[in-house]
Amino acid sequence: MTNRAAIALAAVLAAALFGGMFWWQGEGPGGRIPNPPPPAAAAAPVAPPPAPPSAPAIQHPVPAVAASGSELVPDFEAALVELFGAPTAAGLLRTEDFAHRFAATIDNLGRESAPSGVWPVQPAKGRFLAADTASGQVVQADNALRYAPYVILLEQVDLRKAVRVYAQHYPALQRAYEQLGLPQPYFNDRFIAVLDQLLATPEVPAPVHVHLPTIVGPAPTRPWLLYEFDDPALRSLSAGQRILLRMGTVNERRVKARLAELRGLLAADNTGA
Repeated sequence: MTNRAAIALAAVLAAALFGGMFWWQGEGPGGRIPNPPPPAAAAAPVAPPPAPPSAPAIQHPVPAVAASGSELVPDFEAALVELFGAPTAAGLLRTEDFAHRFAATIDNLGRESAPSGVWPVQPAKGRFLAADTASGQVVQADNALRYAPYVILLEQVDLRKAVRVYAQHYPALQRAYEQLGLPQPYFNDRFIAVLDQLLATPEVPAPVHVHLPTIVGPAPTRPWLLYEFDDPALRSLSAGQRILLRMGTVNERRVKARLAELRGLLAADNTGA
């Protein structure tokens, strides 16, 4: 759809919306017809209403890619199998409703919470590991091993090919993101903003102190999910940044290196190459 066609469609929808609002404020067909009001003196000219704020300009547009006949129903599962291989796609990824999962999770990683129920990947196996020391509980070094499959996956995937697949399926991702009703309207701009936030995650010398918060009421069945950092500054980081810290310093550096490369590809016109 061209920009002019999109603007025309938006105008038609706006007319229908406001027409509907006035309809419901009145009584509609068959309702009471009010008496005509008495003639009134000519009113002073009314100043036009202020123009509505314009949408933020798109900073990092995704170049259009020639679409296949399945553009409206993109086959994410086939694309993921092509990128990662069938065993990995089946074992680590959640391919059902992938566009929604991907868009929601990218946005959530930049916020306070990123619920694992909508992740496009399976959560890491095992449980979060903490160790008791004389100065309190700390993140156990072996905890980093839980994230090894994901770090290896990120390092092995062809990022240029992944970004081309991203561009081919971008319309579906954009629609899924818009359905979330978030203030930043363009998904790729939000994606890059979240990547910038993740790249700004501090490197904290090990061991990192953690604790279980005071639990009021029945004890949870999986208390290790509730561990939080002792340092309030670390607790105030976004969900994605806290995940990076829980991975351990070595994993954090490896992931950041790939995220920086991905960020450069998403921000440049490389999606059609």
